[in-house]
Amino acid sequence: MRRRDFLSTLALGAGIVLPLGRGAWAAMDDPAGEGAGATRRKLVVVMLRGAVDGLNVVAPVGDENYLRLRPTIGLGAPGMDGGALDLDGYFGLHPALASLQPLWREKKLAFVHASGSPDATRSHFDAQDYMESATPGLKATPDGWMNRLVGALPGASTPSRLLGIGPVMPRILSGQAAAINLPNGAGGTKADILDRPAIGAAFDALYANHPRFGRAYADGRSAHKEVLEAAAETPHMLAADRGAPLPNGFPDDAARLATLMRNDARIQMAFVALGGWDTHASQGAATGQLANRLAPLGQGLAVLAERLGPLFDDTVVVVMSEFGRTARENGNGGTDHGHGNVMWVMGGKVNGGKVVGEWEGVGDAALNEGRDLPVTTDFRAVLAQIAERHLRLDDKRLVRVFPALPQAGTGFQLMSA
Repeated sequence: MRRRDFLSTLALGAGIVLPLGRGAWAAMDDPAGEGAGATRRKLVVVMLRGAVDGLNVVAPVGDENYLRLRPTIGLGAPGMDGGALDLDGYFGLHPALASLQPLWREKKLAFVHASGSPDATRSHFDAQDYMESATPGLKATPDGWMNRLVGALPGASTPSRLLGIGPVMPRILSGQAAAINLPNGAGGTKADILDRPAIGAAFDALYANHPRFGRAYADGRSAHKEVLEAAAETPHMLAADRGAPLPNGFPDDAARLATLMRNDARIQMAFVALGGWDTHASQGAATGQLANRLAPLGQGLAVLAERLGPLFDDTVVVVMSEFGRTARENGNGGTDHGHGNVMWVMGGKVNGGKVVGEWEGVGDAALNEGRDLPVTTDFRAVLAQIAERHLRLDDKRLVRVFPALPQAGTGFQLMSA
């Protein structure tokens, strides 16, 4: 077997993928940056692939146009059978997300409505690519914004500092900095063939001084060891989407992620992608297809917050999707590709308990192209505020992570000082 073929096999078997672009193996080994100081402030991004219907996640139940546009899939008013959960007297939360109510009441959860990418595409592939590269309309961007972000932060770029959970290395993690990608489920924290001492030693010797693959191999082995050590402290771990799994297993993955982050201070940023949100037909209202996806998503987020424990105070979790869906339901009891959506932001120091953003309603005159929400808050402005106020990124580095950053900002403060 050729070395290149072996490394591909190793990446799949070990559940670890390291980018092999120029400089990908040039991670620093400064021990001073590996402690809790440099990586104390955490970021978790959850991508809902397929375009979740933000108008039923955070529903404008106080707008008379809402049920006019959605007579069969719209949520009822709070207190009604199948009604939304009251947020602020105007917006209501989908009842399948009841597990997130405690975080809302504790003001650790906020929503940014009518947010998203300014690019007008309604292609899942292009829109996801733009949100992961943070360069809307530009396909030539070689890396993802989370990879650029970890490269801009102080401290050593250890292999486990940037972590993905999913079947493949996502676009958002690709780039010069090393990253780990673990498969969904418990398989990502299990031993593999290279953990057998004789086999591992043989391959260590084979790749020890290889000029091209030596560092990538060493980083992969190191990252795998870190994950196994972090997982070992828990005796039992429960086992349009572009390969992203349905959210059914997300509570287990969230518990596993929280354990890894708690046990290994070097893990600072994590990314999870979940599929199943392209609800063109039979979407349902309080129950049905969308509700069945939202329930495990909400449970997983609640589990993540709970299992992180005190670490949640220094963590921000962002939930986003490539675009929203049409304001008006279609003839199949579903919704079609739209534009503006809702971003979710939760964490111990989030200014939560409110729905923010420039909201224009869902009257016919307020809709983008007469069909969907306009984007009044650029998603990059939300991410940049988190990077600046939570991760303490200065202006110079902020522009490196988010090129062509909108000058307008957001008009609201998501993070406490």
